[in-house]
Amino acid sequence: MEIAITHLVVSPVRRMDGRPRDGMTPYDGDETPTTVRVRAHKGLVGDRYFNTRFTYASVTIIAAEAIERLEEQIAGDGLFPAANTPFDPVLARRNLVTRGLDVDALVRSTFTLDGGHGPIRFRSITPANPCGWMNEVFAPGAHQALRGHGGIRCEPLDDGQLSVGPARVTDVVPIPQDELTRQVRRAPVG
Repeated sequence: MEIAITHLVVSPVRRMDGRPRDGMTPYDGDETPTTVRVRAHKGLVGDRYFNTRFTYASVTIIAAEAIERLEEQIAGDGLFPAANTPFDPVLARRNLVTRGLDVDALVRSTFTLDGGHGPIRFRSITPANPCGWMNEVFAPGAHQALRGHGGIRCEPLDDGQLSVGPARVTDVVPIPQDELTRQVRRAPVG
């Protein structure tokens, strides 16, 4: 399936820390590179989740279409006026923003993503549930509206490189329930 990677977000710092009313932690570096190195079982080089104990969730992906639907639902003629439209999908703080891919359908599967530099296999066990910060960065109601559409968390199974631009997703295979249960049991707690 031909898709596009529209944005990459790699940040060495946690910018949504504390309470949303306190605002995002500032960072002067470039968080939106055009190319990123991927390391198997570690994540994206330079990201705050790289090589942590949460390898099963070290890379997050969201569909640009989910943010566009969010904007239609809650901004403009929707529930709340939003001054900052169109919504910038980078504000969702997911590592990859794609176009043309039903990202949420990839949860609990393995798949191969070729972002211009060769195929990289990923395993997704859990969705990337939205948090209360979505109400701050987009508009009131965004947290609730993104439930079930907040993307996925996954683990890279191969080393490689991804770039903004055309990409291809292949080899989507659901994870068998018994394997999924084993993976979740092995995932770190706390």
